Amino acid sequence: MPAKKTENNLMTLDRFEEASEIVREVTKETKLVYSAYLSERTGNKVYLKPENMQMTGAYKLRGAYYKVATLSDEERKKGIITASAGNHAQGVAYAANQFGLKAVIVMPTTTPLIKVNRTKNLGAKVILHGDVYDEAYEKALELAKKDGYTFIHPFDDPTVATGQGTIAMEIFQDLPVVDYILVPIGGGGLAAGVSTLAKLLNPKIKVIGVEPEGAACMKASLDAGKVTGLKSVSTIADGTAVKTPGAAIFPYVQKNIDRIITVGDEELIVSFLDMVENHKMIVENSGLLTVAALDHLNVKNKRIVSILSGGNMDVITMSSVVSQGLIMRDRIFTVSVLLPDKPGELSRVAKVIATDNGNVIKLEHNQFVSTNRNAAVELRITLEAFGTDHKNKILRSLEVKGYKPKIVRTVISLCFLLLIGEIGSRIHVSETAFLFEMRWRNDQKRY
Repeated sequence: MPAKKTENNLMTLDRFEEASEIVREVTKETKLVYSAYLSERTGNKVYLKPENMQMTGAYKLRGAYYKVATLSDEERKKGIITASAGNHAQGVAYAANQFGLKAVIVMPTTTPLIKVNRTKNLGAKVILHGDVYDEAYEKALELAKKDGYTFIHPFDDPTVATGQGTIAMEIFQDLPVVDYILVPIGGGGLAAGVSTLAKLLNPKIKVIGVEPEGAACMKASLDAGKVTGLKSVSTIADGTAVKTPGAAIFPYVQKNIDRIITVGDEELIVSFLDMVENHKMIVENSGLLTVAALDHLNVKNKRIVSILSGGNMDVITMSSVVSQGLIMRDRIFTVSVLLPDKPGELSRVAKVIATDNGNVIKLEHNQFVSTNRNAAVELRITLEAFGTDHKNKILRSLEVKGYKPKIVRTVISLCFLLLIGEIGSRIHVSETAFLFEMRWRNDQKRY
């Protein structure tokens, strides 16, 4: 469908209506999903907008496709270029493929191979440059100037933001009486589009932006009253790990976002576990921001929509999050006990645990904890439990039997997860290793 060429770049109701018609050509209908689990937990009626189910795994296709649709013939003939290490790359590549345009995507050299290949498979030329997004972005601008390409910004473009905002149109179609919309914020394009249209349709609605605690650039900017950059970002929500929000879309966010909530990485971890177990959904860390934020709202009996912005997550990251989530929920824990090095002692410990329905899944025997083996050897037992109450019951039973149990850091491997029937991959998890592996791409800004 050819788009109308407008004279300005403002986000108006007419533009949103046009965008909604256009993006419908390539997007899946992501109907709201009622969450009985989240509703009961929060005392509200909670609905999920599952943009993780889109063709490219994220909402980014909306803005990219609408932007390309509104380009002039001359702009299209030049070909298009962007910089991205994730969802925006695939959105632009898909849009270019649909319009038969040449597309160049500059990606950091650290981009996972699976995302590089997906972008290539959509017909785009991929150039790997720089270690972080900022370096790839500068290279894309350099090539755009040199070769005349039309640059498609990941978020700081009102036309792109208008395309993203079509999500709000669909929310109102499914739930006209919605009270709150929760939207993730990285650079601000999605928040600008959704909040602007939502306020046009119902000025009384509350639109809440959600950022990671370690990358709250929009909150800093709103507090300062102007676009403000962060010196660094640190979060596992790499899709929203942005240092500076967009200047062009900032006024829309400033006008239409009612409040910013920030959530910690640990909240995202348990939210991932909740979504997998209760909704059988894979949602990336940035998309989980709006799920974690539900506990911060302090409202009751409201109709709330949480936008799940994407679901593009590699299995290594997925296994890390699941592993840490099980540990944080006390579903897996490791306990150390000291016992004499005598026949039958291991059997006695196992009997105590079995009586309380604990599931032993790993044993480590250390004879060198003491020079007197008859006095004490260490037995480390990794257990699967139903949760905190069950864990504490097992520990109390061990204490009653005189074993003086001591909780130690749990380490989980791929085989370990597969053996207990959880999602897994090749990763070892400890507090330090987990945070290091989950944050090593912080500066990439995966748009």
